[in-house]
Amino acid sequence: MTAKRALDLAVAVPMLALASPVLLVAMLAIRATSTGPAIFSQIRVGRGGALFACHKLRTMYRETPSLPTHEAPSGSVTAVGKVLRATKIDELPQLWNVLKGEMSLVGPRPCLPTQAELIERRKELGVLTALPGITGLAQVKGIDMSDPRLCAETDAAYVKAASTGLDLKILLGTFFRT
Repeated sequence: MTAKRALDLAVAVPMLALASPVLLVAMLAIRATSTGPAIFSQIRVGRGGALFACHKLRTMYRETPSLPTHEAPSGSVTAVGKVLRATKIDELPQLWNVLKGEMSLVGPRPCLPTQAELIERRKELGVLTALPGITGLAQVKGIDMSDPRLCAETDAAYVKAASTGLDLKILLGTFFRT
């Protein structure tokens, strides 16, 4: 087992246990305020370009098209979804993806298969050699997938410099972002 996988498991297992009550309350709030399942699974691009089902709490109305967040229609996020997104609670189900080995705590955020420009740039820069992460360097720096070139370059910088220390710094930056 690599140090990265050991860190993933050492953090994800207790975090999932501690977050269970929060997840339950969030799921009940989602179900009470909008139709559809509380857990949302979406096909994303993983390591080596392999597709996998990425799990999240549903923050949008059920009929919303499957688009990158920055392209979703305005008004598609539910009231509960706004709170879940602001607090990052919507990302907690991805801890299951981490336990399954499909994701890591830290790495390039997984994109949709339709984000061709980002995928191509990530291939060119060797980013797809890494497991996607719940959080990453681009997110800590405030870079989203609306700028595929900058996102891929930041992801590549992470892959090149990846270490346990950098992962811990990114995790802390995610939790204590100012």
